[in-house]
Amino acid sequence: MTDTATVRRKENPLLKLLLELGPLVLFFFVNARGQQLIDSYQALSIFREPIFLATAVFMIAITISLAASWAITRHLAVMPLVTGVIVLVFGGLTLALADDTFIKMKPTIVNVLFGTVLLGGLAFGKSLLGYVFDSAFHLTDEGWRKLTIRWGLFFFVLAAINEVVWRTQSTDFWVAFKVWGIMPITMVFAMAQIPLMHRYMVEEPAAEDN
Repeated sequence: MTDTATVRRKENPLLKLLLELGPLVLFFFVNARGQQLIDSYQALSIFREPIFLATAVFMIAITISLAASWAITRHLAVMPLVTGVIVLVFGGLTLALADDTFIKMKPTIVNVLFGTVLLGGLAFGKSLLGYVFDSAFHLTDEGWRKLTIRWGLFFFVLAAINEVVWRTQSTDFWVAFKVWGIMPITMVFAMAQIPLMHRYMVEEPAAEDN
């Protein structure tokens, strides 16, 4: 019987990175150049402030990113899908109510949600981290437990950082930190987990030739 994992189309790692980071980078640059765009194009004056134009572009870009990922792989990973849905909901509220508080709270909501799901699942004896990271690797039960605790707590830390930054800093600083601060922090944390993953990695049996 054919394993469904082998049927799933592979996505080029560079393309995957582009699809995930592209909307965020667009969000940053449109916010930075938003006032110039609004002043140059009368139709964009409905957005009033750069953050609202950037939010609209972010929503469109993340929708295109999810659609492209589905078209290429016929599969959507949990994290990008949940993040995309929350972006659309909170972005929609931001534009409808002309209040950027909603889009600023989006990272907090996403990170609290993932942290709660991971640690809550662990409390019931379920390690859900494999679903969050799309089963990209295989660990022992003890490895999954330790990695889940680390990532669950890390998501709460990210939520706290976002709350501090958006409540104490300017909108431009928050946007820049969201793109150029949170991502490097996350990458450094992920790399710091590599020794633990190697320690508890499960070697998959080699496929036998018929």
